[in-house]
Amino acid sequence: MKNPILKLAIPNILSNITVPLVGIVDLALMGHLNSELHLNAIAIGGAIFSFIYMSFGFLRMGTTGFVAQAHGSNNKAELVHIFIRAILVAFGIASVLLILQIPIGRLSIFLLDAGQEVNQEALNYFHIRIFAAPATLGLYAIMGWFIGRQDTKTPLFLALVINVGNVGFNLLFIKVFGMKSTGVAWGTLIAQYLGFVLGLLIIYKRNIALWKLWDWQKVIEREKLKQFFSINRDIFLRTLLLIFTLSFFTASSAKMSSQILAVNTILLQFFMFFTYFIDGFANAAEALVGKHIGAFNKEGLKPLIRRIFLWAFGISLPFAVGYLFFGEFIMMLLTDIPAVIDAAQPYFIWIGIMPILSFAAFIWDGVFVGAIQAKAMRNTMLISSLVVFFPLYFLLQPSLGNHGLWIAFNAFLFSRGLLLHILSAKYIFR
Repeated sequence: MKNPILKLAIPNILSNITVPLVGIVDLALMGHLNSELHLNAIAIGGAIFSFIYMSFGFLRMGTTGFVAQAHGSNNKAELVHIFIRAILVAFGIASVLLILQIPIGRLSIFLLDAGQEVNQEALNYFHIRIFAAPATLGLYAIMGWFIGRQDTKTPLFLALVINVGNVGFNLLFIKVFGMKSTGVAWGTLIAQYLGFVLGLLIIYKRNIALWKLWDWQKVIEREKLKQFFSINRDIFLRTLLLIFTLSFFTASSAKMSSQILAVNTILLQFFMFFTYFIDGFANAAEALVGKHIGAFNKEGLKPLIRRIFLWAFGISLPFAVGYLFFGEFIMMLLTDIPAVIDAAQPYFIWIGIMPILSFAAFIWDGVFVGAIQAKAMRNTMLISSLVVFFPLYFLLQPSLGNHGLWIAFNAFLFSRGLLLHILSAKYIFR
């Protein structure tokens, strides 16, 4: 494929789409057992791990930005050193999670309280799957390293191996060995280590010459470590603000009514499906922008970013049209409850305009990650959440109800893109 944007974006999109498919299979396996206990247990356990691992997504993004710039400048030794730093940080975080697993598990169950039986089953699931933390976080570093080197086909291959393996192991443990939700936990754990070990082997085999450049003193060089932790700290804080806003959205939906919660939960799936596609172009932006900056190719930076934005808009438009005009049909694929489908009708407008309002935020995030300008991302998220989303919510929700919540959420997404666009003159094109 000659188009470098599509060459990177399409494998990323395919990788993203494989992730929810495993969750669907897991839910189907649990849903056909003789009790909803196991289904609820993996739903609660899965929510805990989604929160934990989303919080540490900076390992993937930060690694991509650093590697892309080192790749662009042809600094082969630094490619090795970045990878070692990322793996060490991943293992360090995983060690803390393993040491603190009992209080983390108990606190999570307390916050997501679903009844004694479900809580205990979810804890059993949690205390097995938590031992996959070194592999899961290590895979973030591996995926980020490959994307930074302009290779998205290998992450797609690894994602397929992990997810197909996950499904296979789950079927083995549940259908053959008669296990329940703990079988899903063991299947996920083994699949994660399978992907991690395979990723390490691929990196080593393809880059044997690079590993001869490994210098431990360069790995732990003070200024490099300071920069690595500073960038990742800002991405981490930015991600926490995003999680907080999304969590508040769900909590606010629940406070309005159980029907509104059901409607908003399903409508958010529309948005999440869109993100699987737009994130592919954001990841392409991370890799290509980092490469251009590393190679000091500033002349080619603006045309590159413009082309990525055109592709992103081209992807966003059919999603917007589809959600606006076929929202009810899509809703019927996700639920067969007439009351929920009818209650969702007034809110299709907000999910319909969301792709157009939000795509810039995703692409600018990718651009800023590639440029290793995480402070601007952090500050933008701070303003968009605390100055835009929450004030609008408290101003509009009392009189407009769920419409007020959706207006605030759309404004939050739009303001992120707008603010990053304004800051790009200083942080990207200076």
